[in-house]
Amino acid sequence: MGKIAFIFPGQGSQYVGMVKDIFENSQKARELFTEAEDAIGFNISKIMFDGPADDLRQTDVTQPAIFLHSVVLNSLIESIKPDMVAGHSLGEYSSLVCAGGIKFVDAFKLVRVRGQAMLQAGNEQKGTMAAIVGLPADKVVDICANISKENIVQCANFNSPGQIVISGSINGVHKAMEVCKSEGAKLVKELVVSGAFHSPLMESAKTSFKQKLDETIINDITIPLYPNVTAAPTLIAKEIGKLLFDQLTAPVRWEETINSMVNDGADTFIEIGPSNVLQGLTKRINPNVKSIGIDKYADLEKLLTLY
Repeated sequence: MGKIAFIFPGQGSQYVGMVKDIFENSQKARELFTEAEDAIGFNISKIMFDGPADDLRQTDVTQPAIFLHSVVLNSLIESIKPDMVAGHSLGEYSSLVCAGGIKFVDAFKLVRVRGQAMLQAGNEQKGTMAAIVGLPADKVVDICANISKENIVQCANFNSPGQIVISGSINGVHKAMEVCKSEGAKLVKELVVSGAFHSPLMESAKTSFKQKLDETIINDITIPLYPNVTAAPTLIAKEIGKLLFDQLTAPVRWEETINSMVNDGADTFIEIGPSNVLQGLTKRINPNVKSIGIDKYADLEKLLTLY
């Protein structure tokens, strides 16, 4: 019998109206929202349900919004237990709550601080990100390494075969985009982001984030978590805390993460949270595994009839 992996999306998966139908259909969801909003003194549900989209796109709102959507959904599928968990960037926090490594409200507060710290770092050190499709990973790594001798740029996300996101200074990313185009990339597209995430330009975010991280209780877990930084399973709280800290400036090794989970027996991947970005990536990384997702209340009902 194959194993079930729960995977949780990160930034970019948000949309206006997210989680509203779940909120309306579930008393437990409403209770979790109240608990979360009381903890930070901010009515985030209004922006999630009604927008405007520009407000929802702000990193300090986006991150707690996606986290809430994922964790609330996950709390409603108690009949299905994952054998392993992972999350894409911000999604790592949702996966850690799912694995029992951190309490819901503690994680929500930490995610809020993470979003605020990253937004501030992006304002202090202007940067950008771009998607590169159709070049081998080592080629993009080499291009970034050459350019970063003078301008900051590095690979930020190894998402799936031939799909990489680069991040860094505006000059650095633009120069790397030009070289990637000239080297034959199928698609080179700058992303709408408020900072150069997973790059050295996020270094200043680490200070305020570390303060909150150090206050947050993280426990050892029994369900293996596959962190972005290493793509190797861990159960140890101390290691998880360090990797959450390192993740701010380190690349997200998503392709390796999915492959590690498959190698360890996962054959069903359930994406829990808004949109379906990770389902698409999972299918590209390994078309042989089963990849499903839950975003809306109807998806939840359907999943519970399957298991």
